[in-house]
Amino acid sequence: MTIFIDDRPIHLKGAKQATRLQDEAAANQLEYDLIIDARLDGLKLNALKGHLLVLNATPGTVEKLVGLLNNYNVSELNSVTLVAVEKKAVEEKFKSLFKVVKAAGGVVFKGDKMLLIFRRGKWDLPKGKLDDGESSRVAAVREVEEETGVKAALEHRICTTWHTYTLNGSRILKRTKWYQMACLDDSQMTPQTDEDIDRIEWMDAKKTALAMTNSFSSIRFVIDSVNEQVNG
Repeated sequence: MTIFIDDRPIHLKGAKQATRLQDEAAANQLEYDLIIDARLDGLKLNALKGHLLVLNATPGTVEKLVGLLNNYNVSELNSVTLVAVEKKAVEEKFKSLFKVVKAAGGVVFKGDKMLLIFRRGKWDLPKGKLDDGESSRVAAVREVEEETGVKAALEHRICTTWHTYTLNGSRILKRTKWYQMACLDDSQMTPQTDEDIDRIEWMDAKKTALAMTNSFSSIRFVIDSVNEQVNG
């Protein structure tokens, strides 16, 4: 599980991965700037720099981390990897600290080109919240058509992302299920301007990679997941 807090990746790993991570870190095969053991060292503000690995993380570690991220400027922090013995308990603590909103989105292909939208100054993918009683699969297709005018056929699920933002003073954790789709009809393609979408464009792999330099970490995660599935 990876949660993007203010576009910064927080990776959560289970106990089965702990030994491998420790061995790789000891052999300098992982590029962590600091490794701490939550049982021995409390998480402190001055540790939040570069790429941080936290071993033996607990729900209390998560609560401390989120508090520091919410209340202090941690611009020098690139990522945090938490290794937890009780991964499920740590996941539930993460979710309990935010209001969880469920959403779905699509990565639509037309031949070898991908559909991207330009919203609020960033390249993005079409997505939106689920309506009451709506499934993620149905919502993903609906949101693609509403935001872009493109009719698409759902093919398979890609991944799930979690990212945070603030709305009316509340901290929101949005869970988005992503699906790969094929374009059926783009003759009515037009940006949904009341959702602050300025442009829509079909992009080949080279242009997509360039667009991702002006995007969000969570969107780059989705694109990377698509490429891994295609090339894997």
